[in-house]
Amino acid sequence: MDDAECPDCPAGLPGEDPAFTTAVTALGAKLAKADGRADVHEFARFSEVFQSDPGSERNVRRLFQLARQTTHGFESYARRLARRYRGCPQLLEDVVDGLFHIAASDGAVSDDELAYIGRVAEIFGFSPLVFRRLKATHLGSDADDPYTILDVPHDASDEEIRAVWKKMLSEAHPDRARARGLPSEFIEVAEAKSAAINAAFDTIMRERRQIALAGAA
Repeated sequence: MDDAECPDCPAGLPGEDPAFTTAVTALGAKLAKADGRADVHEFARFSEVFQSDPGSERNVRRLFQLARQTTHGFESYARRLARRYRGCPQLLEDVVDGLFHIAASDGAVSDDELAYIGRVAEIFGFSPLVFRRLKATHLGSDADDPYTILDVPHDASDEEIRAVWKKMLSEAHPDRARARGLPSEFIEVAEAKSAAINAAFDTIMRERRQIALAGAA
């Protein structure tokens, strides 16, 4: 990312900014402790995501080893990044992506790690909708995720979601099953599917209205 892409970012972001390096190192290290353990794999994965110049690698490793002793204080580092780079939401999103990458280094993301990353995203100012999209990118969508039910991306527009909802509802309508002469069991399935489609659409629209109202407050 260069200054042309993010004119409000401090000069030299991110590799030349010591404040950025310190904050992301601490966040990555404390994440490694979030699930109750911290091993060599997580520093290796951290180094893949947040690469430091050769001259500062030893200091970064030392900071990582120190910070990973406890998760305490991670919120203060997240707040520093949020204040310093509030004009660079894509950079902050990159940090969250990097944390997911680190958390998955041992093959699974624990509930504690997910809560940690979710809190960081919240401090960064990301809405629950944005965090759901980021989580789905790295971990896949939950089975009951309304976006999964409608098979639409989390960043789809309201118009796109409404069009998919209408199409799916039309195809799943119980009257179609009746018209094909299917037995009552199939009609019951169609009714349940239609209800799930409607519920998913209502949930998405309600969440988006709540987020819009919160942003306008």
